[in-house]
Amino acid sequence: MDDGPEDGKAETGDAADPATVLIVEDDASLNAALSATLKAAGFRPVAARTAAEGLRWFAHYAPDLVLLDLGLPDRDGLSVITDIRARGQTPIVVLSARNAEAMKVEALDLGADDYVLKPFGVEELLARLRAGLRHGVQARGSAPVVTTGDLVVDLGLRRVTKAGEALKLSPKEYDLLVELALNLGRTVSHRALLAAVWGSEGADIQYLRVYVGQLRAKLGEALLVSDPGVGYRLEDLK
Repeated sequence: MDDGPEDGKAETGDAADPATVLIVEDDASLNAALSATLKAAGFRPVAARTAAEGLRWFAHYAPDLVLLDLGLPDRDGLSVITDIRARGQTPIVVLSARNAEAMKVEALDLGADDYVLKPFGVEELLARLRAGLRHGVQARGSAPVVTTGDLVVDLGLRRVTKAGEALKLSPKEYDLLVELALNLGRTVSHRALLAAVWGSEGADIQYLRVYVGQLRAKLGEALLVSDPGVGYRLEDLK
């Protein structure tokens, strides 16, 4: 098991130093394989095999992203999401064999940024990690402009353009788009969207469907996609 990130530098986007990814996975062989894969992709992995060890490394290394298995030997991974969220907005990507819709929704509502099912494709996982890292930068306020494909959402100016042309959005459409843009590339649950845009998780989901339909007509089908039974995602087309 790795007991901390190795010294040295690697290229990850525009950063001079590699992003540190905390891997919390109890399966030793998968943990080692993930560490090797992430290192080869230019990340700096820190490996943990229990919730307690993961939280200890989290406090010590302040990672840029957490890759979290839910089936840990000492605690359920869902409680780890809660503990990490209590300490800040570090992106969390869940890696789990639990395929139940309710489990995905609960993990996302607790604050996970993404949910990747096992078995997974390496390239897809790396893309999800990159999207999670971008979301972390945006959440810290370092990137007030979100761009995906020909869509530009300027959060500072409250201006949205597509292919250089300004889009006319209703207040609710804009609020919905902002919530999706701040979570670029990851699914936002129905409940989270209802709470963010309508102020209540118990609001009628039909409202959400209507506004998503209107927004999708303006953005295009390829940009705003549905994760059936879970939520919606603004695709990262970079």
